[in-house]
Amino acid sequence: MKLDICQQFGIDFPLFAFSHCRDVVAAVTNAGGFGVLGATAYTPEQLDRELSWIDDHVHGKPYGADIIVPAKFEGKGEKLSKGDLAGRIPVEHKEFVAGLLAEHGIEPEASPRIGGTMLSGDTGPELLEVAMSHPIKLIANALGVPPDYMLEAGRERGVPVAALVGAKEHALKQAAAGVDLIVAQGTEAGGHCGEVSTLVLIPEVLDALEANGSDIPVLAAGGIVTGRQMAAAVAMGASGAWTGSVWLTTEEAETAPHTVQKMLAATSRDTVRSAGRTGKPSRQLVSDWTNAWLPNDEGRKPLPLPLQSMLSEPVLRRVDALAEQGHQGAQALATYFVGQGVGMMNKVKPAREVVADFIEDYLAAAERLGRSLPE
Repeated sequence: MKLDICQQFGIDFPLFAFSHCRDVVAAVTNAGGFGVLGATAYTPEQLDRELSWIDDHVHGKPYGADIIVPAKFEGKGEKLSKGDLAGRIPVEHKEFVAGLLAEHGIEPEASPRIGGTMLSGDTGPELLEVAMSHPIKLIANALGVPPDYMLEAGRERGVPVAALVGAKEHALKQAAAGVDLIVAQGTEAGGHCGEVSTLVLIPEVLDALEANGSDIPVLAAGGIVTGRQMAAAVAMGASGAWTGSVWLTTEEAETAPHTVQKMLAATSRDTVRSAGRTGKPSRQLVSDWTNAWLPNDEGRKPLPLPLQSMLSEPVLRRVDALAEQGHQGAQALATYFVGQGVGMMNKVKPAREVVADFIEDYLAAAERLGRSLPE
């Protein structure tokens, strides 16, 4: 394609694929797109192994890594241990989760587990160091302006730094900070997202950047699961698409099996923005878990980041395992991050086939647009 971003990143098609699964990352990169590994959940040693595997399977083709370093989180700057953070989880919240499990026929564990601190930002420097020791071509950050050490490392190593935004004001802050690529993500997106729709957000961000003299490339994100949606974003001025949800139902994905079936059966109305998983609003499949954390008269609120994820992740991983075994209560609770595009994700396919479908659909949309123009 003739888009500048393809030349900048050495790709055939400006489809960026965020995934926690290395197989998806490699498959998309090998198909002419750009795979981005979600690296935050790994230890430095695990990340090194994952990136080494990708290196061996993409044969020099470009890929990137995404490390979430939140701008705000509980205990920031206090150098707290996992135990210290766990001590800040109120007994009432633990009892509420135990009661919710009991209502769904799930026996409480003798010693309930508390998850890691992957969303605390504490491991960011170590993970970045590992990522930069591999031939990555992009480093991305969500939940705020990338920390100075990430921007400095990007400049020193010649690796572009990307940031996700959900509002035009955020885009201007990112531009002022010196990021190289902006992902404008609408509320339709899976995971952490704002409240502005993709169709509105993209032109708002582009206009705001242009008015401030910035020519930073902008990728469109949020509910994009087809090439025609990507073509619409490019028609608005985006340089390409950043996608995540569409890879969750690919053959390579590591999505929990029952959750995949829920996604295949879901409509676009079967997602909700809930803080019940991480402490920040993130779009996920509606389930009894998300319903349990809706605002209520008792005033119960999810805990701040990362306490809520420390409380919820071990429970939800256990729920996934039970759901796969046919436990009906667990199946009712099972959820995962996914965008409103889930209503069009109706078939399990290889990731390379998803890329091919994107390209074919994009070209057909471009043809339709071309035919609409006067000769």
